[in-house]
Parts: sequence; C-alpha cells; structure tokens
Amino acid sequence: MFRILWFLVFIFFVVAGLVWLFERPGSAVLDWQGYRLETSFAVLAGAAGFLAVFAALLYRGWIALIRAPARVGEFWHERRRTKGYKALTRGMVAVAAGDAAEAGRQVKRAEALMNEAPLSLLLSAQSAQLNGDDQAAMRFFQEMTENPETEFLGLRGLLAHAMKSGDEVRALGLARRAHRLQSKSEWVSTSLFELQIRAGQWVDAQITIDEQLRLGFTSRDDHKQQKAVLTVQQGLELDISDKADEADQKFKTAYDTAPGFIPAVIHHVEALIAQDKYGRAIDILVKTWKSKPHPELVGLYWRATKAENPLQRVKAIDTLILGNKEHLESQIVLARTNLEARLWGEARKYLSAIVDTGKSRDEARVCRLWADLEESEHGDVEAIQAWLKRAASADADPAWICDSCGNAIGGWSGVCGNCNGFDTFHWARARHVLGEERKESKVYSETGGLRQLSVKT
Repeated sequence: MFRILWFLVFIFFVVAGLVWLFERPGSAVLDWQGYRLETSFAVLAGAAGFLAVFAALLYRGWIALIRAPARVGEFWHERRRTKGYKALTRGMVAVAAGDAAEAGRQVKRAEALMNEAPLSLLLSAQSAQLNGDDQAAMRFFQEMTENPETEFLGLRGLLAHAMKSGDEVRALGLARRAHRLQSKSEWVSTSLFELQIRAGQWVDAQITIDEQLRLGFTSRDDHKQQKAVLTVQQGLELDISDKADEADQKFKTAYDTAPGFIPAVIHHVEALIAQDKYGRAIDILVKTWKSKPHPELVGLYWRATKAENPLQRVKAIDTLILGNKEHLESQIVLARTNLEARLWGEARKYLSAIVDTGKSRDEARVCRLWADLEESEHGDVEAIQAWLKRAASADADPAWICDSCGNAIGGWSGVCGNCNGFDTFHWARARHVLGEERKESKVYSETGGLRQLSVKT
C-alpha cells in the first residue's frame, strides 16, 4: 500500500517538473569545432538526464560483470555449506539414535562438503565414541582443544572420558582448564567441585562453592551446610598433623556456620573440653540436644560434667534432656543411665514408656536394654532370650547412612567411601528390606524424616 502511494507521489513530482520546464521555454546553443547545436532548455535537460541514467546503468553492468565469478563461487560455497550443515544435523541425530553406521556416513559427507573442521570434529568424535573407538574420539577431542572456538567442547569430551576411566588427576587438570574458559558454567563448576572433593582439596572446594553461591548455583542454606562439612574436614586433617590449635579454630568455625551440624558440634565440644572450657561445652550440648538429640553427645556430656559414676550421671542427665525430655533419644538415655545405676524401677518405667508409645519402632537397642534389665534385676533367662530374639528381628540401631548408596558407617565422614558422595551421610536407621531382587528400603532419619533408598538384596 505504501509503495503504491510513494510511486504515485514520485510520478506526480516528475510530471510536475516536466510541465514546469515546458511552461518556461528557453534556448540553448552549443558551438564546437564548426558544429552548432540549438535546442530548448527542456530538451537539453532531458538529454542530460537520459545520459546520466544510461551511464549509471552501464557502470552497474560493468561492476556486475566483474563480480560475477566471485558471486558464482560464493553461491556454490554456500550451497556446499548448507549440504554440510544438513549432513552434520543428520549425523547428530544418528548419534542420538545410536546408529553408528549412519553417523559414520554423515561424518564423511560433512568432511567432504565443509571446510569448517571444528564442527565436523565434534561429530567425528561422537561417532567414534558410538563405535567404541575411544582412542580416535580422544584424538578428535584433543584436536578440538587446539581451536579457540571449540576448545571448551574438546575439554568437555576429554574430561568426561578421564572421569569415566577413573583418571581423576588428569580430570582435575582438565576441569580447571575448562573452568578458566567458562567459569559461569554450572556443569564445569559442579565437576570441578566433585573432583576437588575426591582429591581432598578442601580449601579449593570451599572457594568453588563460594563461587557457586555467588552465581546462584546453590542456595544459601546448602552452602552453609557444605561449608561446615568442608571446614570440619580441614580441621580433621590439621588434627592428624598435630596442629591442634588450628584444628580447634576450624571446628569452631564449622559450628558457628552450622550450629545444628552434629559432627561440627562433637568436634567443637571435644576441643572445648580439652581446653577445660567445661561450662561452654555443656551449654552447647544442652542447646544442641534441645533441637537435635544425638546419642554421640551423651559421652561428651559425661566428660564435660565430670560425671564418672552411674549415680552422678543420674543426677546430671536431667540438665541435658530438660529441653527435649519426650524425645526417643532422651527416653533411651534415661533408661540406660538408670539401668547402669541399678535403679531397676526407673529404668523399667522409661523402657515401658518407649514401648507403650511405640517411639522405638521396635528398635534392637531398646530390646537389648530390656534384656539387660531382665538379667540384672531378675536373672529371668526366658525373658532375656525373648528380648534378644526380638532384637534380632527389630530395626537396626541408628548409624551414619549414605543417602546415595545406603552405605552405613559407625563414625561420620564427609565423603562416602563407597560411592564418593559428598555430604551424603545422615544419622538414620534403615528398615528391613523385603523382596528377593530389589525393593525400596525406608530410612527413618533422626533429623530429616522419611527418605527412600534403592537397595539391592
């Protein structure tokens, strides 16, 4: 619509100009080499305009003629590139579909049609991997790292192969190099952190998670938890190296970062007891028990209160459990403490309360306490055997259980030795696994509720 309007406006002005010229007659005379040319001004202006247009068209035709070979070459080159990109696309689809033969054919076609080696290298590497030729794939990935445009893709391929083959030293070097190229890549950051953990580079790993927090790859709560775990690990290494003061400072930092993290609490309290800071140690234990009761805190409490004999412990225990007296762990520690003090009636009262309320879910440790009580108070062999038999089929005692693989250990560790998972251990008790081949085992966490673990039997 607008083009028609502009064309009509153009015609209007041309006609108006011609009318204006013809309404204003004049003459023009040209004398040159004995020739005399007389004409009107309008005709002269029209002739000049015609010559200008003709010259312009002649010039454009000459330029087009000169550029024709190059344009023909560009046309054929673009056509080959288009076919090459189609071959690349089909090759990628073949790789995704697992069609090694088709992927190989498309690789050869792409290499023949395209001069852009970096793009065909990626397809060649993936095709080689699909055919099980890891050495050829590594050569292609290595060649990709020599081109700035594809260096990161090549590093990713080499890194994935190094991790798959278990060469963690080489993988860590590749991850660092990839991180320098793409520091904002979540995949690179995660891979680098995992490899730093496996290498025991706790300080470097902490720098990495600080960067992840800044980039929004992790939440603030998760960052605090990971930082606490890493700081405890640093403290443990310093402690092994006989650097007690530095280790104690790390444990304190870990506790300040995550006060509810039981391993940090345990190591920090142990350090306070070693420094004779018993009051501070007791305060931390009482505060922790109020929010997260844990059986490993009890032994520390006896040391902090200097309660050496059973009767002293009976008197001291009320302070520890005061803020969370109805919790299962509080009831168990009350029963055990009174049992050790030979206060049979009190021990039976607390054990009966546990069984009556169903808090124990029929735990083995509670059944064993009942057996000890029957033996100590009455020597009732039949009752002892009944409780021991019941303990054999009851839930296992709580332990540090890996959320990733179900591995259970007695003492906490920041890294699972079975699956290399980081910060995967939680204090929990695994239920019995039913079925012959594979069932879901319910893990009841003392701090996090019910979790699901897939466990092979």
